[in-house]
This record gives sequence, structure tokens and C-alpha cells, in this order.
Amino acid sequence: MNKTCFHEIDINDKFFDSLKFDYPGFSDWYAKKSKEYAYVQYDKAGGLLGFLFLKMEYNSVNDTVPIISAPKILKVGTFKIDAHGTRLGERFIKVITDTAMKEKADLCYVTIFPKHIGLINLLKKFGFIEYGIKSSSAGRETVFIKNMRNCLGNLNLDYPLIKTNNVKKYILGIYPQYHSIMFPDSILTTENPSLIKDISYGNSIHKIYICRMNGIENLKQGDILVIYRTADDNKTAEYSSVVTSIGVVENVKRQDEFTDFNDFYKYSSQYSVFDKTDLEYWYNRGYCRAIKFTYNIALNKRITRHDLIEEIGLDRNAYWGFFELSDAEFSEIIRRSNVDSDYFM
Repeated sequence: MNKTCFHEIDINDKFFDSLKFDYPGFSDWYAKKSKEYAYVQYDKAGGLLGFLFLKMEYNSVNDTVPIISAPKILKVGTFKIDAHGTRLGERFIKVITDTAMKEKADLCYVTIFPKHIGLINLLKKFGFIEYGIKSSSAGRETVFIKNMRNCLGNLNLDYPLIKTNNVKKYILGIYPQYHSIMFPDSILTTENPSLIKDISYGNSIHKIYICRMNGIENLKQGDILVIYRTADDNKTAEYSSVVTSIGVVENVKRQDEFTDFNDFYKYSSQYSVFDKTDLEYWYNRGYCRAIKFTYNIALNKRITRHDLIEEIGLDRNAYWGFFELSDAEFSEIIRRSNVDSDYFM
């Protein structure tokens, strides 16, 4: 996905045909935005698959019924995806919520025609609620808003906000070959951006990771995972292993909860970086655990293993695949990572 200036995006791409049909004057509006930016996703042949334009507004939005009022409002100005089975929509939802958090928006809103059922269901899944209507020369659209300040106690509806009270916090180690394709916004500056692909397990807000580590079965819904990218081959862990991301546990399933491999594969392959061969390998080894969690935050600053140990006080002798953090250790990781405190409730 790229953030690209309007004038560099070909309005004659067939992707825009439906927008031109739905919105009279779309081409004129587009021309006026020539110096502004949108988020776009292309297919391998260079055709557009997704387009997202965001704009900050302040105090009130007066062309909706009822009027939207809040100090800072993120408008989802244009949002279209050509669905093709890669959960690209969730990738765009993350861009919307990340932008809202960066801009300290109180809420987000989008107007959409009722016929776009798939997109509406996606928005609802991640906390957008029906609010009102907007009438224009294009017709009557439904207004959806997402409050960026409230936690309802539902991981999807609250996303990306995280409750920190009465939950445990853990380090979860992820091997480099899996890390950045699972967590595309957490790719290291030393890595090749071509690692990031338009694939389900990369785009999805939900992740499933398969492992056999002891203690995983103790994870509970709402527990917080600090993702730890382990060392690259031929590099020392002290300075190449870093924490990169924050996630929230949805559930953990034991291997014996699945009737057979096909059942295990059907569940795990939805959001897992592992292909069928990998999953067969893990299943045949036995004692697998499937951790399902949400990918909430890419840390602004990555902290090395050296600093985690020497400056924050994490146990050098712990097994760095998985171990529990104290509340104080977690808070210090967040502070040093320059993460906006508004994420945490």
C-alpha cells in the first residue's frame, strides 16, 4: 500500500468507473484534489484494487442529519475496495484507525450507499455504528461513525484501543521470516519493502500464530502481547532483536480441541502466515497451540534486547519465545516506544 498524490493516480483506471457513476461531478472533485494524497493498493498488473482518502475536520459536520459534533473529526472521504479475497479491507481499516490516533481524532465518520453491504459489514465489525443520513445530488447515503474515545469491552468494536487493567502482559517471540509479512506496519527500516504483499495474513487485523511453547495455554482474552522480533541469522540478538508491535489476545486453542488436521487447517489457515505444509509439520509434532490475536499498534521506536534487559530490567535468562511482563515493565516499554497513551484505556 502506498500514500500517493492524486495527480499520480490515473483517474481513467476502470476502478473509478463506479465512483464516477455514483457521484456526479466526481472527476471535477478529483481534479481539485490534485495536490492531496490518498492511500492506494495496486495489483501485480498495475490496476487499482483499493483507494482511501482521509481528511481532518473540526468541531462539526453540518451536511449530515443529525449534525456530527466533536473537536476533532476524521472524515473517510472516499473509500473503495475491489474485493479479491485478501482481506485488503482490514488493512485499510487499520490505516483509518492509525490516522485517527495520530491526529488525536475524537471520532471517524464515513458516508456510504446502502448497496455496499460488504463494506458496511466490515465497518460495523470494527466499531462503526449507523448514525444518520447525508443527502446530496448523488442520492441518500448512510452515515457511520466510530468513537475513538470509548471502550465497550469488545476487541473488534474497540479496535485499536486496548484495556490495560486486570489483564496480563507477555513477550511473544516471532521469527524474522514470519514477522514483517505478518505485521506489515512493523517492518524494520533495514528490511526490503517488497516483503509486504497483498495477502490475507498480512492485511488482516486478526492474526493466528502456531507454536508449541509452554505457558501459551494460560493466555486469556484481553491479555496483551508485546511482539518481539528475534535475531536475524548471523547477527547477535543483543542489538538485532527488537520489540515492534502490540497485540491483544482473542483466544487460544489447543491441538486436542480440533477433531483432526483438516479441522485444524480450516481454522488456522484463515489468518496464519503458515502454509499447509507448515501446518502439517506443526500438527504432526503435536502439542500445538493456535494463538488468535489482533494487531493493534506498530511501535514508533523499537527497543533492542540489550535495552530491554539493561535499561528496563527484563530477565536475560528468560526464554524469549514467551514470558510474562510486569505492569511496570510493560509501561516502560510503551513509554520508550513513543506510543501515544490514547491507545490505552
